[in-house]
Amino acid sequence: MRINRAMRVGLGAVALTLAATVTAACGGGSDKSALDNAKDGKLTIGIKFDQPGLGLRNTDGTYSGFDVDVAKYVANKLGVKPENVTFKESPSAQRETLIENGQVDYIVATYSITDKRKEKVDFAGPYYVAGQDLLVKADNTAITGPDSLGGKKVCSVKGSTPAQNIEKNFPQAQLQTYDTYSLCIDALRNGAIDAVTTDNVILAGYAAQSPGTFKLVNKPFTTEKYGIGLKKGDSELRGKINDAIEAMIADGSWKAAQEKNFAGTGFAVPQAPTVDRY
Repeated sequence: MRINRAMRVGLGAVALTLAATVTAACGGGSDKSALDNAKDGKLTIGIKFDQPGLGLRNTDGTYSGFDVDVAKYVANKLGVKPENVTFKESPSAQRETLIENGQVDYIVATYSITDKRKEKVDFAGPYYVAGQDLLVKADNTAITGPDSLGGKKVCSVKGSTPAQNIEKNFPQAQLQTYDTYSLCIDALRNGAIDAVTTDNVILAGYAAQSPGTFKLVNKPFTTEKYGIGLKKGDSELRGKINDAIEAMIADGSWKAAQEKNFAGTGFAVPQAPTVDRY
């Protein structure tokens, strides 16, 4: 009996050690700060992978879009070269978790600054101000704005500000939420839903991908301030990112990035935002 009990104790210790190892391996986060990582010459930045014109993973494995250009510009100002940036997909519903767990150093992913989100993460910026709008099929004449959504199936992304706006302010709409905007676009294309709602700049990118298939309603009904999300309390990183955003606006790179990424969409470059130094 003494031998069996000893064996059980030993096996229990092994099991606990293995469990701890597996837990640590699955966490995927880092205890190092973003600035420490930058000093080492490497950064992991969260972006969207499915938003043309903003954050898109191309078929050749490269990344393009305005958010990607902003992310790279900021990284360069922090001393990290583009080739040493790792991009991590950051779906709307997972952004706070990715930041809190240290899986990304910061996120540039059409991330609207809200008081609720600021309870969990901090924001630099805003680096862009958008407005929520609707995308419909090109031949749709029934939907002319948010007040005409009664009984219509409207798609947005789980955990996103646009979805919350529809749910709160336009309950007459039949809100459906998917994991990504590209899934909403597919549903609009095949007639499963009547409209996709999110920020106008995002919708413009999708419309440009399929000329003649979709159209913007062009009745924006919110103001969305896009910020760069980072770990709560990291005021030093926040200050440096704000410096980078202001530099990007001042040297013309901000405007040039938009002109490049939204060429041919008819989307006018708006006035540059004022960075909030609260």
